Amino acid sequence: MHCHLMKRILSIITLCLWLVSATALNLDSLWGVWSDTTHSDSIRLDAMNKLAWDGYLFSQPDSAYYFAGLKYQFAKEKGLKNYMANALNIQGVSFYLKRNYAKAIEYFRRCYKIKEEIGEKDGMARYLNNMGAVYKDQGDYPRAIDAYSRSLRLREELDDRRGQAAPLNNLGNIYRELNDNSMALDYFLRSLKIKEETGDENGASGTLGNIGLVYQDEGEHVQSMKYFTRSLAIKEKNDDKQGMGNALNNIGLNYKKQENYSKAMEYFQRSLILFVELDDKKGQSALLSNLGNIYQIQGDYYQAIKYGKNALQFAKEVGAVMDIKIASKTLYNAYKKTDQHQKALEMHEIYLSMRDSIINKENTKAALRQQIQYEYDKEQALEDAKQEKKMALSKEREKRQKLILSATAIGLCMVLFIAVFIFNRLRITRNQKKLISAQKKKVEQQKRIIETKSKDITDSIRYAENIQKALLPTIKSMKEVFLDGFVLFQPKDIVSGDFYWMQHHNDKVYFAVCDCTGHGVPGAFMSMIGSSLLDEAVLEKGITKPNEIFYEVRKGFINALKQTDEAGTQKDGMDAVLCSWNKNGILDYALAYNPLLLIRKGEILETKADKQPVGYHTEEQKAFTHHQIKLEKGDNIYIFTDGYPDQFGGKRNKKFMMKNFKKLLLSIQDKTMNEQKDILETTMAEWKGST
Repeated sequence: MHCHLMKRILSIITLCLWLVSATALNLDSLWGVWSDTTHSDSIRLDAMNKLAWDGYLFSQPDSAYYFAGLKYQFAKEKGLKNYMANALNIQGVSFYLKRNYAKAIEYFRRCYKIKEEIGEKDGMARYLNNMGAVYKDQGDYPRAIDAYSRSLRLREELDDRRGQAAPLNNLGNIYRELNDNSMALDYFLRSLKIKEETGDENGASGTLGNIGLVYQDEGEHVQSMKYFTRSLAIKEKNDDKQGMGNALNNIGLNYKKQENYSKAMEYFQRSLILFVELDDKKGQSALLSNLGNIYQIQGDYYQAIKYGKNALQFAKEVGAVMDIKIASKTLYNAYKKTDQHQKALEMHEIYLSMRDSIINKENTKAALRQQIQYEYDKEQALEDAKQEKKMALSKEREKRQKLILSATAIGLCMVLFIAVFIFNRLRITRNQKKLISAQKKKVEQQKRIIETKSKDITDSIRYAENIQKALLPTIKSMKEVFLDGFVLFQPKDIVSGDFYWMQHHNDKVYFAVCDCTGHGVPGAFMSMIGSSLLDEAVLEKGITKPNEIFYEVRKGFINALKQTDEAGTQKDGMDAVLCSWNKNGILDYALAYNPLLLIRKGEILETKADKQPVGYHTEEQKAFTHHQIKLEKGDNIYIFTDGYPDQFGGKRNKKFMMKNFKKLLLSIQDKTMNEQKDILETTMAEWKGST
């Protein structure tokens, strides 16, 4: 069973600038130096730094925070920004050690800002690395990748080889948590090489442990034990209890994977003792989970529950998501085996919640994209440097050739030739300028004429828009009839061939949506004819059935447009849905190319349209089909043109399609009509906007 502690090699290694054993310090002496005002400011501040960092930080972080605060106030009074940043860093590390990640980030950002103000890239890189460590422990991989990558770039700009080792190691940790062991191993080996070359023994021990974890993930236990043992030896040599605890835990996990449970428990117990001494609740949580899991495997479920409960308590106190997940999984299995089903269910719910929050696909993608972009930028910078060098050599050769040509061309004839050439060029240039100026004036004049005509045309179309709008029924009048309904009308151009229509006659309401032939101005003229013909058929001629109204409007189009079957004759008309509705809930309707959708009790019922327009179609003008239905409470009726389903968009710039339109309508049936309209508008805006 993996645990977060196993995956995490203590990032505080990368936070440290100086490590001096506290036992070698005389704390009273350092306090005396700080208190002695006869010493210089720098001597007093250096003494306080040793007192806070080396004396207390890793054993009593609260005390270190207090002493660093004294240092910060003194440095601020003296205007010593480097010392201010160093004091804030100690306070940030103290919060990090106590797992107060939000406060740690706050203090590291303040450090970074100071270093940025004074232009010190080394300090900027150091504090970016610190922020990366905090983000990593929080599981915020995109921010961790960003911080580590920026830190690495600054180290490369400074040609600071030793400084590159920490961000390389940390990037390896990120890739390992993203299960890319090949990439992780590459970063770890690069980091280890630098640390060994620069004599960073303590840093090398951490990276050795990381390499061991990669081999452990791959099931190569002999190789992983080799690296864990090397790491532990260095930690013991330096009396690094935190590092020893991590190394012992990793060795225990290695034995556990090989099912050598007695050895695994031996190393887990040794590691737990160290974390108890350090009061490291996160570390204790991980070790208690590991021990509880072994008891569970061995069938000692009550011991598993005992250790699991303590592990969960510590994990919750420090907000360690991964450790909460592991402890709750152990407790779930143990409670289930002991028939404590309610508690098992509670633990399973906690486990699922933590599992889902650990890392999601977007974090993974964002992290990978950030790192890939960094690698690409780096390669591009190298390529640009090569290209610049190549261009510089080319320019140098060109320069030498020009010098040779110039030397051979010296003489009176060349001077005269150049003088004549220059004179001619000046004359030609003057003539060209005059010609260009005249052409420019002509173009500007033509532009003004075109702009004036364009404005006149646009103004005329705007006026036509007002006329067309006046023919449409008002939303208010429609609301008086349809208490719960909406109209979604979004013309492509200023004026449109699509229109909606409504009239009252003899206790019936007639309403329609129509799509006339043509777009823009031609379509608008057709829509005016169509609206007028509908009014005439209903109000003047008193036709009541929608299919007969269509037949009458068709005759009107044919007569108005003088349509015949002769070649070259326009076949203009309109596709439409026309309905009549009375107070008894009877809906009569006719359909020309466009269907009618009825959604009843979560099911969509579609009435297919006649495959002919309202206008000239063939020599034989067929009658339109009459449809009738009794509406029930809760029914939703939708009539529409082809504008919505035929709208191009999406990533591949294809039609929205009727199938998707129907699915969308079904998905919003629990919404009010106003909400449905908003959703339809938003969906279409997003569809068109993604092209």
